[in-house]
Amino acid sequence: MANFLLLTHAPLGSSQQPRWYSVKNSRVLVGDEPECEGESHFLGMLDGAACYALDVPDTDPIPADAFLDLFSLYGRLAEVEWAVAGRAVQIVEWARTHRFCGRCATPTVASTTDRSMRCPACGLMAFPRLAPAIITLVYRDRPDGRQEALLGRGVTFAMPMYSCLAGFVEPGESMEDAVSREVLEEVGVVVTDVTYQSSQPWPFPHSLMLGFTARWESGDIVCDPTEIVDAQWYTADALPMIPPGISIARKLIDSWVTTQ
Repeated sequence: MANFLLLTHAPLGSSQQPRWYSVKNSRVLVGDEPECEGESHFLGMLDGAACYALDVPDTDPIPADAFLDLFSLYGRLAEVEWAVAGRAVQIVEWARTHRFCGRCATPTVASTTDRSMRCPACGLMAFPRLAPAIITLVYRDRPDGRQEALLGRGVTFAMPMYSCLAGFVEPGESMEDAVSREVLEEVGVVVTDVTYQSSQPWPFPHSLMLGFTARWESGDIVCDPTEIVDAQWYTADALPMIPPGISIARKLIDSWVTTQ
């Protein structure tokens, strides 16, 4: 299994061929050679090979169809390398959008000691943006001893797909409090026994998904129409269309199904 070591600066003495993740807009082309001239960013080490993101200008003549979006890349790359590609997209976008200080508008410079853009005039430091978001599989016990899971269809879903409930963590809020709040806001249900399961970097565009399970305590489903089109309780043997394997939502659902 491939191993990725996340670093902010390239170590000295690596003799392996570097890996390049060329990013045009938010699409990626992966290869052993840089595809054009552009600003590069060190990403880390993949099995001893240095990995770099390359910011490809819009005016570059490489055909747009040579690059793939991250959804299309999933399954074509090993999962660890897909995660590196996602990191490349996020780092390139961060560098593009932090060329000037947000406080005094002075051009920023890349820090030599950490992953930040620093203002030489006022000292403000801007690190890559990361938005923590919770995603929760809510379950409850049935009279027959089985369980059922609460899945919802979001207003932004293009297909009639049902998934776990999710939302961003607010400033000053714990992850567990965010779970309780989001579930209550989206479907009107009170939960307890909030339990962390796992996390997943989610580069759409810069989230960190924190997966939880929670047990229903009280309340009937009342959907917030601005967020959820429909939500229902489902048993493991009668699930609706659910997300593909790329998402932590699918991993939460699959893990729950194995316990039934």
